[in-house]
Amino acid sequence: MKPALHKGQLIRWNDNRGFGFIQPHDGSQEVFLHITALKDVNRRPQVDDFICYQLIASKDGKVRACNASIEGVTSKSSSSIAPKKSVSRTVDKSSSLALQTLLLSLLPGLGSIHLALTTGNPIPLILYPVMSFITFRLYADDKSRAQQGQWRRQENTLHLCEFMGGWLGGFVAQQKLRHKSSKVSYQVVFWVIAILHIAFWLDWLFFSKALINLFFGIASRG
Repeated sequence: MKPALHKGQLIRWNDNRGFGFIQPHDGSQEVFLHITALKDVNRRPQVDDFICYQLIASKDGKVRACNASIEGVTSKSSSSIAPKKSVSRTVDKSSSLALQTLLLSLLPGLGSIHLALTTGNPIPLILYPVMSFITFRLYADDKSRAQQGQWRRQENTLHLCEFMGGWLGGFVAQQKLRHKSSKVSYQVVFWVIAILHIAFWLDWLFFSKALINLFFGIASRG
């Protein structure tokens, strides 16, 4: 049969010698507590701590506390597991974001490289990383302004930077900073911009610029 669990308050404690006495809640005789009875705790006990414990008889016939814990103090094992889980979740999220960003940047990256090799025009290769960095910084600045109650960046400014090639930086900022990621109207415009960029490079690489020529043909007639 498992020993009953008791509870009491630590009324005396000699930290140098590592022992003290618990006053049980039921008002019975004080119970001796040795530091070795406290397993897996983050700190040493202090007077007025509430102690949960079981009782065991010592060689002299007196009872003493065993399998004790300090109420409200987490154990070393649980506190060590929690950061590991947190780190694991952070790593998983970072890996997922890296993969999503890689997939989204695949066509623009390949298209920019192809454009540079075939026409000698390196502008997209330079523009995408530069504008993505600028857009990320604008997102971060806008979120900081929002948190401090200051005047915000106009959404049109952010969208313009995204359209100019910074949409990948905007995507990363939305995921990492949790900014503009839940506003539906903003997301609609953002993904229209992203799809236009992806469609442009898809057409450039695989459709011999047919869609691009069609678009400019319609625009010129208009």
